[in-house]
Amino acid sequence: MKRAVLFDMFETLITHYRTPLYFSGAMAADAGMEEETFRALWRATESDRTLGRLTLRQTLTDILAQRGMDDPQRVAAMVQKRTEIKEQLFAHLHPGILPLLQQLQQRGIQIGLVSNCFDEEAAVIRRSCLMPYFGSLCLSCELGVAKPDRAIFTRCLEQLQVSPEDCLYVGDGGSRELETAQALGMQPLQALWYLPDGAPISPNRAFPGLHDPLQVLNHL
Repeated sequence: MKRAVLFDMFETLITHYRTPLYFSGAMAADAGMEEETFRALWRATESDRTLGRLTLRQTLTDILAQRGMDDPQRVAAMVQKRTEIKEQLFAHLHPGILPLLQQLQQRGIQIGLVSNCFDEEAAVIRRSCLMPYFGSLCLSCELGVAKPDRAIFTRCLEQLQVSPEDCLYVGDGGSRELETAQALGMQPLQALWYLPDGAPISPNRAFPGLHDPLQVLNHL
């Protein structure tokens, strides 16, 4: 019997595919900038935002400043809009997610979260309906380390006080997370239940693919 299950967050526990998006195109319009200009400046900050070196508010302030714009009210409105849209993700869970987490808790299986995310996402995660289930929360923007670096996985294992051999790792497969989990000795499972046809990530035959969250229970 496995003693812990570690989960990815995006496209595993929650998904962007069921809600409106507020990505660079829409953000450029709200910033009053050309889309390509905004997108180039926005994408250049991704690593720093992932590792917690930049907050969303700082990023937007800097981007607007590079175009000669000083508009705190516009920045505040954009931060609020992006945060509210991220909160909507938790209202559109796959119907198997909460039953899975509840059954894991009932069986005494510890639950950890290992996620690459930005500061506005971390705040939403900590306020979400999923937060009470996590015995360990390892978020890249808070730890300053991101998948596929082994350090973020091992931090979660240490907090749960379990060995890799006693863990499942469940994720959609982005950021080479499944390969790292396997290299550490965990049993990786690919979450496919949110991925639509044409998604950037496709099934990886090297790992068991699950089409319903409750199938995780079959691998304990």
